Amino acid sequence: MDGVHDLGGMEGFGPVVVEPDEPVFHQPWERRACRLSMAAMASGLVNGRFRHAIERMDPAWYLGSSYYEHWMTGTATSLVEAGVITQHELDGRLATPFPLSRPVRAPRLREPGASSDTHRFGLRSAVRVRAWHPRGHTRAPRYVQGKRGVVVRLDAAFSLPDVEYHCDDKRSEPTYSVRFEAEELWGERGDPVHVDLWESYLEADDG
Repeated sequence: MDGVHDLGGMEGFGPVVVEPDEPVFHQPWERRACRLSMAAMASGLVNGRFRHAIERMDPAWYLGSSYYEHWMTGTATSLVEAGVITQHELDGRLATPFPLSRPVRAPRLREPGASSDTHRFGLRSAVRVRAWHPRGHTRAPRYVQGKRGVVVRLDAAFSLPDVEYHCDDKRSEPTYSVRFEAEELWGERGDPVHVDLWESYLEADDG
C-alpha cells in the first residue's frame, strides 16, 4: 500500500546513521519483543497480517518509533484482528491502553484467482512496473512503479502477498529479478538496482 513505511528512494530524512558495533538488541525488551513476535509467526496466527499491520501504523507514530516497536504493534494488531485476543484483554493485561494500527482499508477478496508457474516474460524482456495506488498490501516498491527495467533472472512461483493478505486463499505466480538503471529511477547516473517482483506487477514495455 502507499504509506510512510515505503521509504525507498525518498529524500529529506537526513543521512543513514551507521552505529559502530551495533548490538542485535539495544534494550532487553527488544529481545522479548522479537521472541514473542517470532512465536506468534511460528504459530501461524499472524500469517498474512504482520507486514500490513505495520504499514497501517499512524505515520507520525511509525516514524517516531523503533524497529521492535513496529514488530510489537504488528503482532498485537494481527492477534486482535485474528480474534486471538481482544483490545480490552490486551489493555487489561498491560494495565494501560495499547495502541493498535489503523483498520484495513482494502476489501476482502472472494477469490484468489488462478495460480500459474509459467513465466510470461523471458530473460532480457523489457518491462515496465505498473503504476497504481493500492489501499491494501503490496510488495511492489513505490520507487519502481511506472519505471522501465529489464528481466535478468527468472525465479520460482510464490504466493502473491497482495492476495494472501486480503483473501482466505492464496495465488501463486512467477517472480523475476528486474534491473533498473539509475537514470530511470533517479534521473542521474549511478549503480543499477535489481528488484524482485511478482509477474502481475509487470507489463511489457513496447515503447
